[in-house]
Amino acid sequence: MKILVDSSIWIDYFHGGSDSEILDKFIDENLICTNNLILAEIIPALRIRKQNKLIDLLKEIQRIPLNINWNMIIEYQIQCFSNGINKIGIPDLIIVENAIKNDLVLFSFDKHFRLISNHIDLNFLNP
Repeated sequence: MKILVDSSIWIDYFHGGSDSEILDKFIDENLICTNNLILAEIIPALRIRKQNKLIDLLKEIQRIPLNINWNMIIEYQIQCFSNGINKIGIPDLIIVENAIKNDLVLFSFDKHFRLISNHIDLNFLNP
């Protein structure tokens, strides 16, 4: 089992959030992975804060390639709309598609991922 750690978890972790121990456990067990989209969401703020060592560590995490199936993105958006889940951005649907395609567990604080997982076969972990 690999766990795709969403930017909301990383941000909480960097601020010493209450669920830091869970992520520490996943890191110690070498269960985590990321993708370029998630890194693009978190690295700019770290670079502005000159957190270069942290950026280097993040870049060492296994990176899952983004081979986007746009037809699936469209289908996921249709399923969301059909179930009253509006305002889901394309970047989040890309993360969903990446997790599903690679049989990953998505670890996130974002509630909309939980809503999506009720209608789409997404393995979702919310602390």
